Amino acid sequence: MIKISIPGSDDLDLHHLILDMNGTLTTDGQLPEGVAERLERLKSILDIYLLTADTFGTGAGVAEILGIKLFIVDADHGGADKAKFTNTLDPSSVAAIGNGNNDVDMFKLAKLSIAIMGREGCSVAALVNADIAVNNINDALDLLLNPVWMRATLRR
Repeated sequence: MIKISIPGSDDLDLHHLILDMNGTLTTDGQLPEGVAERLERLKSILDIYLLTADTFGTGAGVAEILGIKLFIVDADHGGADKAKFTNTLDPSSVAAIGNGNNDVDMFKLAKLSIAIMGREGCSVAALVNADIAVNNINDALDLLLNPVWMRATLRR
């Protein structure tokens, strides 16, 4: 669990992390250096799920390498699938990381949403509906590993 007090706002009490894959966790279906090590540390404090339409067909391999649960979403209705999955958890205890239009409904439900503005781009809708925007997945994971960093960004 990650717990942090946010001045002027609700506290974060996170138990789950939902990760989009393409453009978020991976670039061209490949994991950037440093991601596996960060997720290994986070697995001891959060339940981690990988949700993807699996554009490059590498989802199962990535999930296996990382030792996290994989859920394939429909390529045409992925946004609805991601929202439905988020609702199977307690959305008030979910952190979600993504970059696309199909992450928007998940972002609206999750207690904390982080948009990745990386090499594969970020949809404006995802950016507008995110609580925080960062340059890459390692920066997003570092926020979760060092949650006090979010206090100034999220305070009201």
